[in-house]
Amino acid sequence: MSGHSSPASRLLYSLLYVILASLAVMTLFPFVNVLATSLSGSRAISSGEVFLWPKDVTFASFSNLIQDGQLLVAMKNTVVITVVGTALNIAMTIIAAYPLSRKRLKGRSAFLMIITFTMLFGGGLIPNYILIKTLGIMNTYWALWLPGLLSTYNFFVMKTFFENLPAELEESASIDGANDLVIIWRIILPLSLPIIAALTLFYAVGWWNSYMNVLMYITSSGKQSLMVKLLQMIDTTSQSLLNAGATNGGEGAVMQTLVSPEGIRAAAIMISVTPILCVYPFLQKYFVKGVLIGSLKG
Repeated sequence: MSGHSSPASRLLYSLLYVILASLAVMTLFPFVNVLATSLSGSRAISSGEVFLWPKDVTFASFSNLIQDGQLLVAMKNTVVITVVGTALNIAMTIIAAYPLSRKRLKGRSAFLMIITFTMLFGGGLIPNYILIKTLGIMNTYWALWLPGLLSTYNFFVMKTFFENLPAELEESASIDGANDLVIIWRIILPLSLPIIAALTLFYAVGWWNSYMNVLMYITSSGKQSLMVKLLQMIDTTSQSLLNAGATNGGEGAVMQTLVSPEGIRAAAIMISVTPILCVYPFLQKYFVKGVLIGSLKG
């Protein structure tokens, strides 16, 4: 009889399923609650009627955020920041990780020590700001991309992955006359798709959620990212609702029955997380495999 068929095993597996299902519900609850809040009217939100299903369904919170077009511009800016930044990150990570994963590289230990040093010590906020201003790249996206070209942690994950690829593959390719560029392009990269997909997700989420650097280095309103613009619009809309309710008993009262600051915040959260949620399923199959291979082996 199989061990899984015994009463104790069935009980254990049933308990594990219950625990996993409970954890899944706990994970999904905040998202479902925020979605319901974003689609609910002000009265239902204020009276605490919204739980897992929207009440007095309305899209007014979303329309208030997107009606003037600023949010769409900020979304486009964030897509540019994310796509270009992630591409640069992946390219620089591969360029740095592959040579330093090969023991034949002269000075390898010194380079690794220097890179490790950056994980422990940083220049600080003010020196970084002075550097960006001195380079003349203030109010450009290069002020975001250049300081963040390489993540030391992701570099070591990819380096470990490269170190665990069979050395025989490179040796056989070298015997056939392939140089390092050909080996990287035709052999290493196709085998590295899991780790590349995992790190792409890491980098993309970081760029999509970028806030502080954009706030410091991007001064033009038309170049600001989604997160910065959302915060500004939440503050502006919330204050406008309060002013409308206090000064205009007619139109302001009608508006407040449809939109509330809580609904605006919930709609902003949904707008900011939905693109990442749409991308994640395409990378998820590589995600766990890539991270485990890159960080646990060796």
